[in-house]
Amino acid sequence: MAVLLPSLPASSAEEVLPHKTWTREELLLIETTGVFEGTHYELIDGELIDKMGKKRPHSIAGRATVYALEEAFGRNYVEQESSIDVAPQDNPRNEPEPDVVVLRQLSGEIRSNPAPSDIALVVEVSDTTLRQDLTTKARLYARAGIADYWVLDIQHRLLHVLRQPAGDMYLQHLQLRDDESVSPLERPDSLIRVSSLLG
Repeated sequence: MAVLLPSLPASSAEEVLPHKTWTREELLLIETTGVFEGTHYELIDGELIDKMGKKRPHSIAGRATVYALEEAFGRNYVEQESSIDVAPQDNPRNEPEPDVVVLRQLSGEIRSNPAPSDIALVVEVSDTTLRQDLTTKARLYARAGIADYWVLDIQHRLLHVLRQPAGDMYLQHLQLRDDESVSPLERPDSLIRVSSLLG
C-alpha cells in the first residue's frame, strides 16, 4: 500500500503531490521538511510502500529469522529492515528495505547502504506481500546480482529459495516445507530448518 502524504499547505502540496513516481534524490530533499515524520516506507519502482502496521505473525517470523541467521553468520553480520542499494540502473527509483539482510563484512564497517557486493543473503518475510516479493522484488534483486534470495511465506509455511540470478530473473526456485532444511550459499555447513524461521 502506498503511503498517503499528510496534509500540507497549498504551496507545499502543489510541489509534492503531482509526482506519480519518486526518486531517491527527491525523497532525500522532502525528508528534510518533516513531511514523512512518523512513517516507515521503502521505495520500489518509484512507489512508496508502507512498512507500518505489520501483523504479529510477520514480526514473530522476522525475529525468528534474524536469530537463526545470527547463529549461522554471527550477530554483527545480520541486519533487520535496513535499506540497501540495488543495480545502478535501478538505484534512482528504488531503495528496498528487506526484512533481513546478511552482510559479507561486519555491519559497522559499512557506512552507507550496503551494495549488492556486500550482501550474502536477502530475506523477505511475506504475510500479505507474497506476490510482490516473488515478482517485483525478485526481479530487482536478480538484476542486482544478489545470489541468495529467500521469501518466507507465513500463510503457507513455505520457504522460497531463489538462486542463480540471470538478468531480471532467478534460474533456480526451490520451495521448502516447514519440516525441511536449507543452507545459505555462503554457509553450506549451517543447516537451517524452515520451521525455525517461522517462529
